[in-house]
Amino acid sequence: MSAAVKRRDLGAAVLLGVPVLLCALAIVVPLVLTLIISFWERQMIGMRPGFSLASYALFFDGARFSVLQRSFWVATSSTLLMLASAYLVAYLITFKLPPSRTRIFLFLLSVPFLVNYVIRTFSWAYLLGRTGPLNQFLQWAGLTSHPIDWLLFSDFAVYLGLVAAYMPFMVYPIWLSLSAIDRRLIEASWMLGEPPLGTFLKVVLPLSLPGVFAAAIFGFVGAFGEVAVSQILGGVGYQLMGNAITSSLDVLNYPMAAAMSTVVVGCMLLLLLLWLRFFDLRLFLGKMLGR
Repeated sequence: MSAAVKRRDLGAAVLLGVPVLLCALAIVVPLVLTLIISFWERQMIGMRPGFSLASYALFFDGARFSVLQRSFWVATSSTLLMLASAYLVAYLITFKLPPSRTRIFLFLLSVPFLVNYVIRTFSWAYLLGRTGPLNQFLQWAGLTSHPIDWLLFSDFAVYLGLVAAYMPFMVYPIWLSLSAIDRRLIEASWMLGEPPLGTFLKVVLPLSLPGVFAAAIFGFVGAFGEVAVSQILGGVGYQLMGNAITSSLDVLNYPMAAAMSTVVVGCMLLLLLLWLRFFDLRLFLGKMLGR
């Protein structure tokens, strides 16, 4: 190998390695600090370095553990709802829309994210309120004689807010996975006499699973650590893990907040390990890049 080729490879490695190293440090260092602080001891208005499992013991034995269970259930169930909606949208985009309209639809799908996330959540609170447009329409249409209270500050409002906030993110990986499927495989299934439903279950769905699992991670991570939706649409008493961590920070209980954050990160890492275990990440990235 010539010296010029070696210098070129070294330059490419440096150009690629430096940003990757900076990104890794920006992610790993805060996580390591959070893990370390989770073992420290709380003082009146601060914390003291040490090694104590008091924060973890208090978390798993106290009411905060029920918040973890509730968060896991809300995140799991809302992710299933988001997957069903996102898969339907991605399927229609891939197989029913012409390519020229697909790009327009995907662009329109991203337009709401130009508005601040908190403002969008407050907009839902206005729409679902007792004096909001939805209640006024229902009364005008004669469907109800009085405002419906459970539209806001309820599980319904929280689930609606989560779906509206994270479902559009989940459309893109599923669409990428569906669009990478060789149409000849679908046509071959039809030619062999397989009905449309059988083709979907035996060909389309299995080949799109990497994108589905990637979308599930996006939705689950967002819902599991949600703060604004649960607080604005669920009310003051509606707590998920994000709200519990914020509450601990408000009372300066940094070791407890760090312990809860560590547990949440551990759950996220477990999902990623499951993805790496059951799906070939390099193959999925190759499909995304069109290789």
